[in-house]
Amino acid sequence: MKAELIQLLCQKSFKYSDTPSFKLVSGATSHYYVNCKPTTLSARGMYLVGRLMFEAIKDVGLDAVGGLTFGADPIAVATAFASELGGAPLNAFSIRKTQKDHGIVKWIEGDLAPGQRVAVIDDVATTGGSTIKAIERARSEGLEVVKSVVLVDRQEGGLENIAKHVPDVSALVTRDELMAARKAGLA
Repeated sequence: MKAELIQLLCQKSFKYSDTPSFKLVSGATSHYYVNCKPTTLSARGMYLVGRLMFEAIKDVGLDAVGGLTFGADPIAVATAFASELGGAPLNAFSIRKTQKDHGIVKWIEGDLAPGQRVAVIDDVATTGGSTIKAIERARSEGLEVVKSVVLVDRQEGGLENIAKHVPDVSALVTRDELMAARKAGLA
């Protein structure tokens, strides 16, 4: 299943250039570009990501899974769906980029209560900044963040930075795995 996900990511989401020509959120340029949305929003990608993410978090005793909108949203929904099929249901949640300013002012949407144990997920980690922001916002809403998983680790320090906030951190796929698949002709 992971090999198929890597192949799908290579086909739909991973780009490489011999010269650093991809501008990142940080403003830096890179040889690599990873946009997971074409994969996570495809039917097969959603199935693979949901199943693999659920496998990565199912034994931690969680109530819910989610992260910063929009990158984490399709992954959280796919994981929640897979969890129900797997007999260990988890709710999905979404963390806003800007706080809701009407009704009940809050950062998070979902069926959650303070004190619940959650995993914060993300589609890509470069520096880990987005994931760390999501962890902080989840904690500000009273959630206990016990695990963090990213779909793709660009291997540029993101997982190490996230680990300063949540000791249990992992990635489903690494940049090295994508590069190896690319060299094998899958991209």
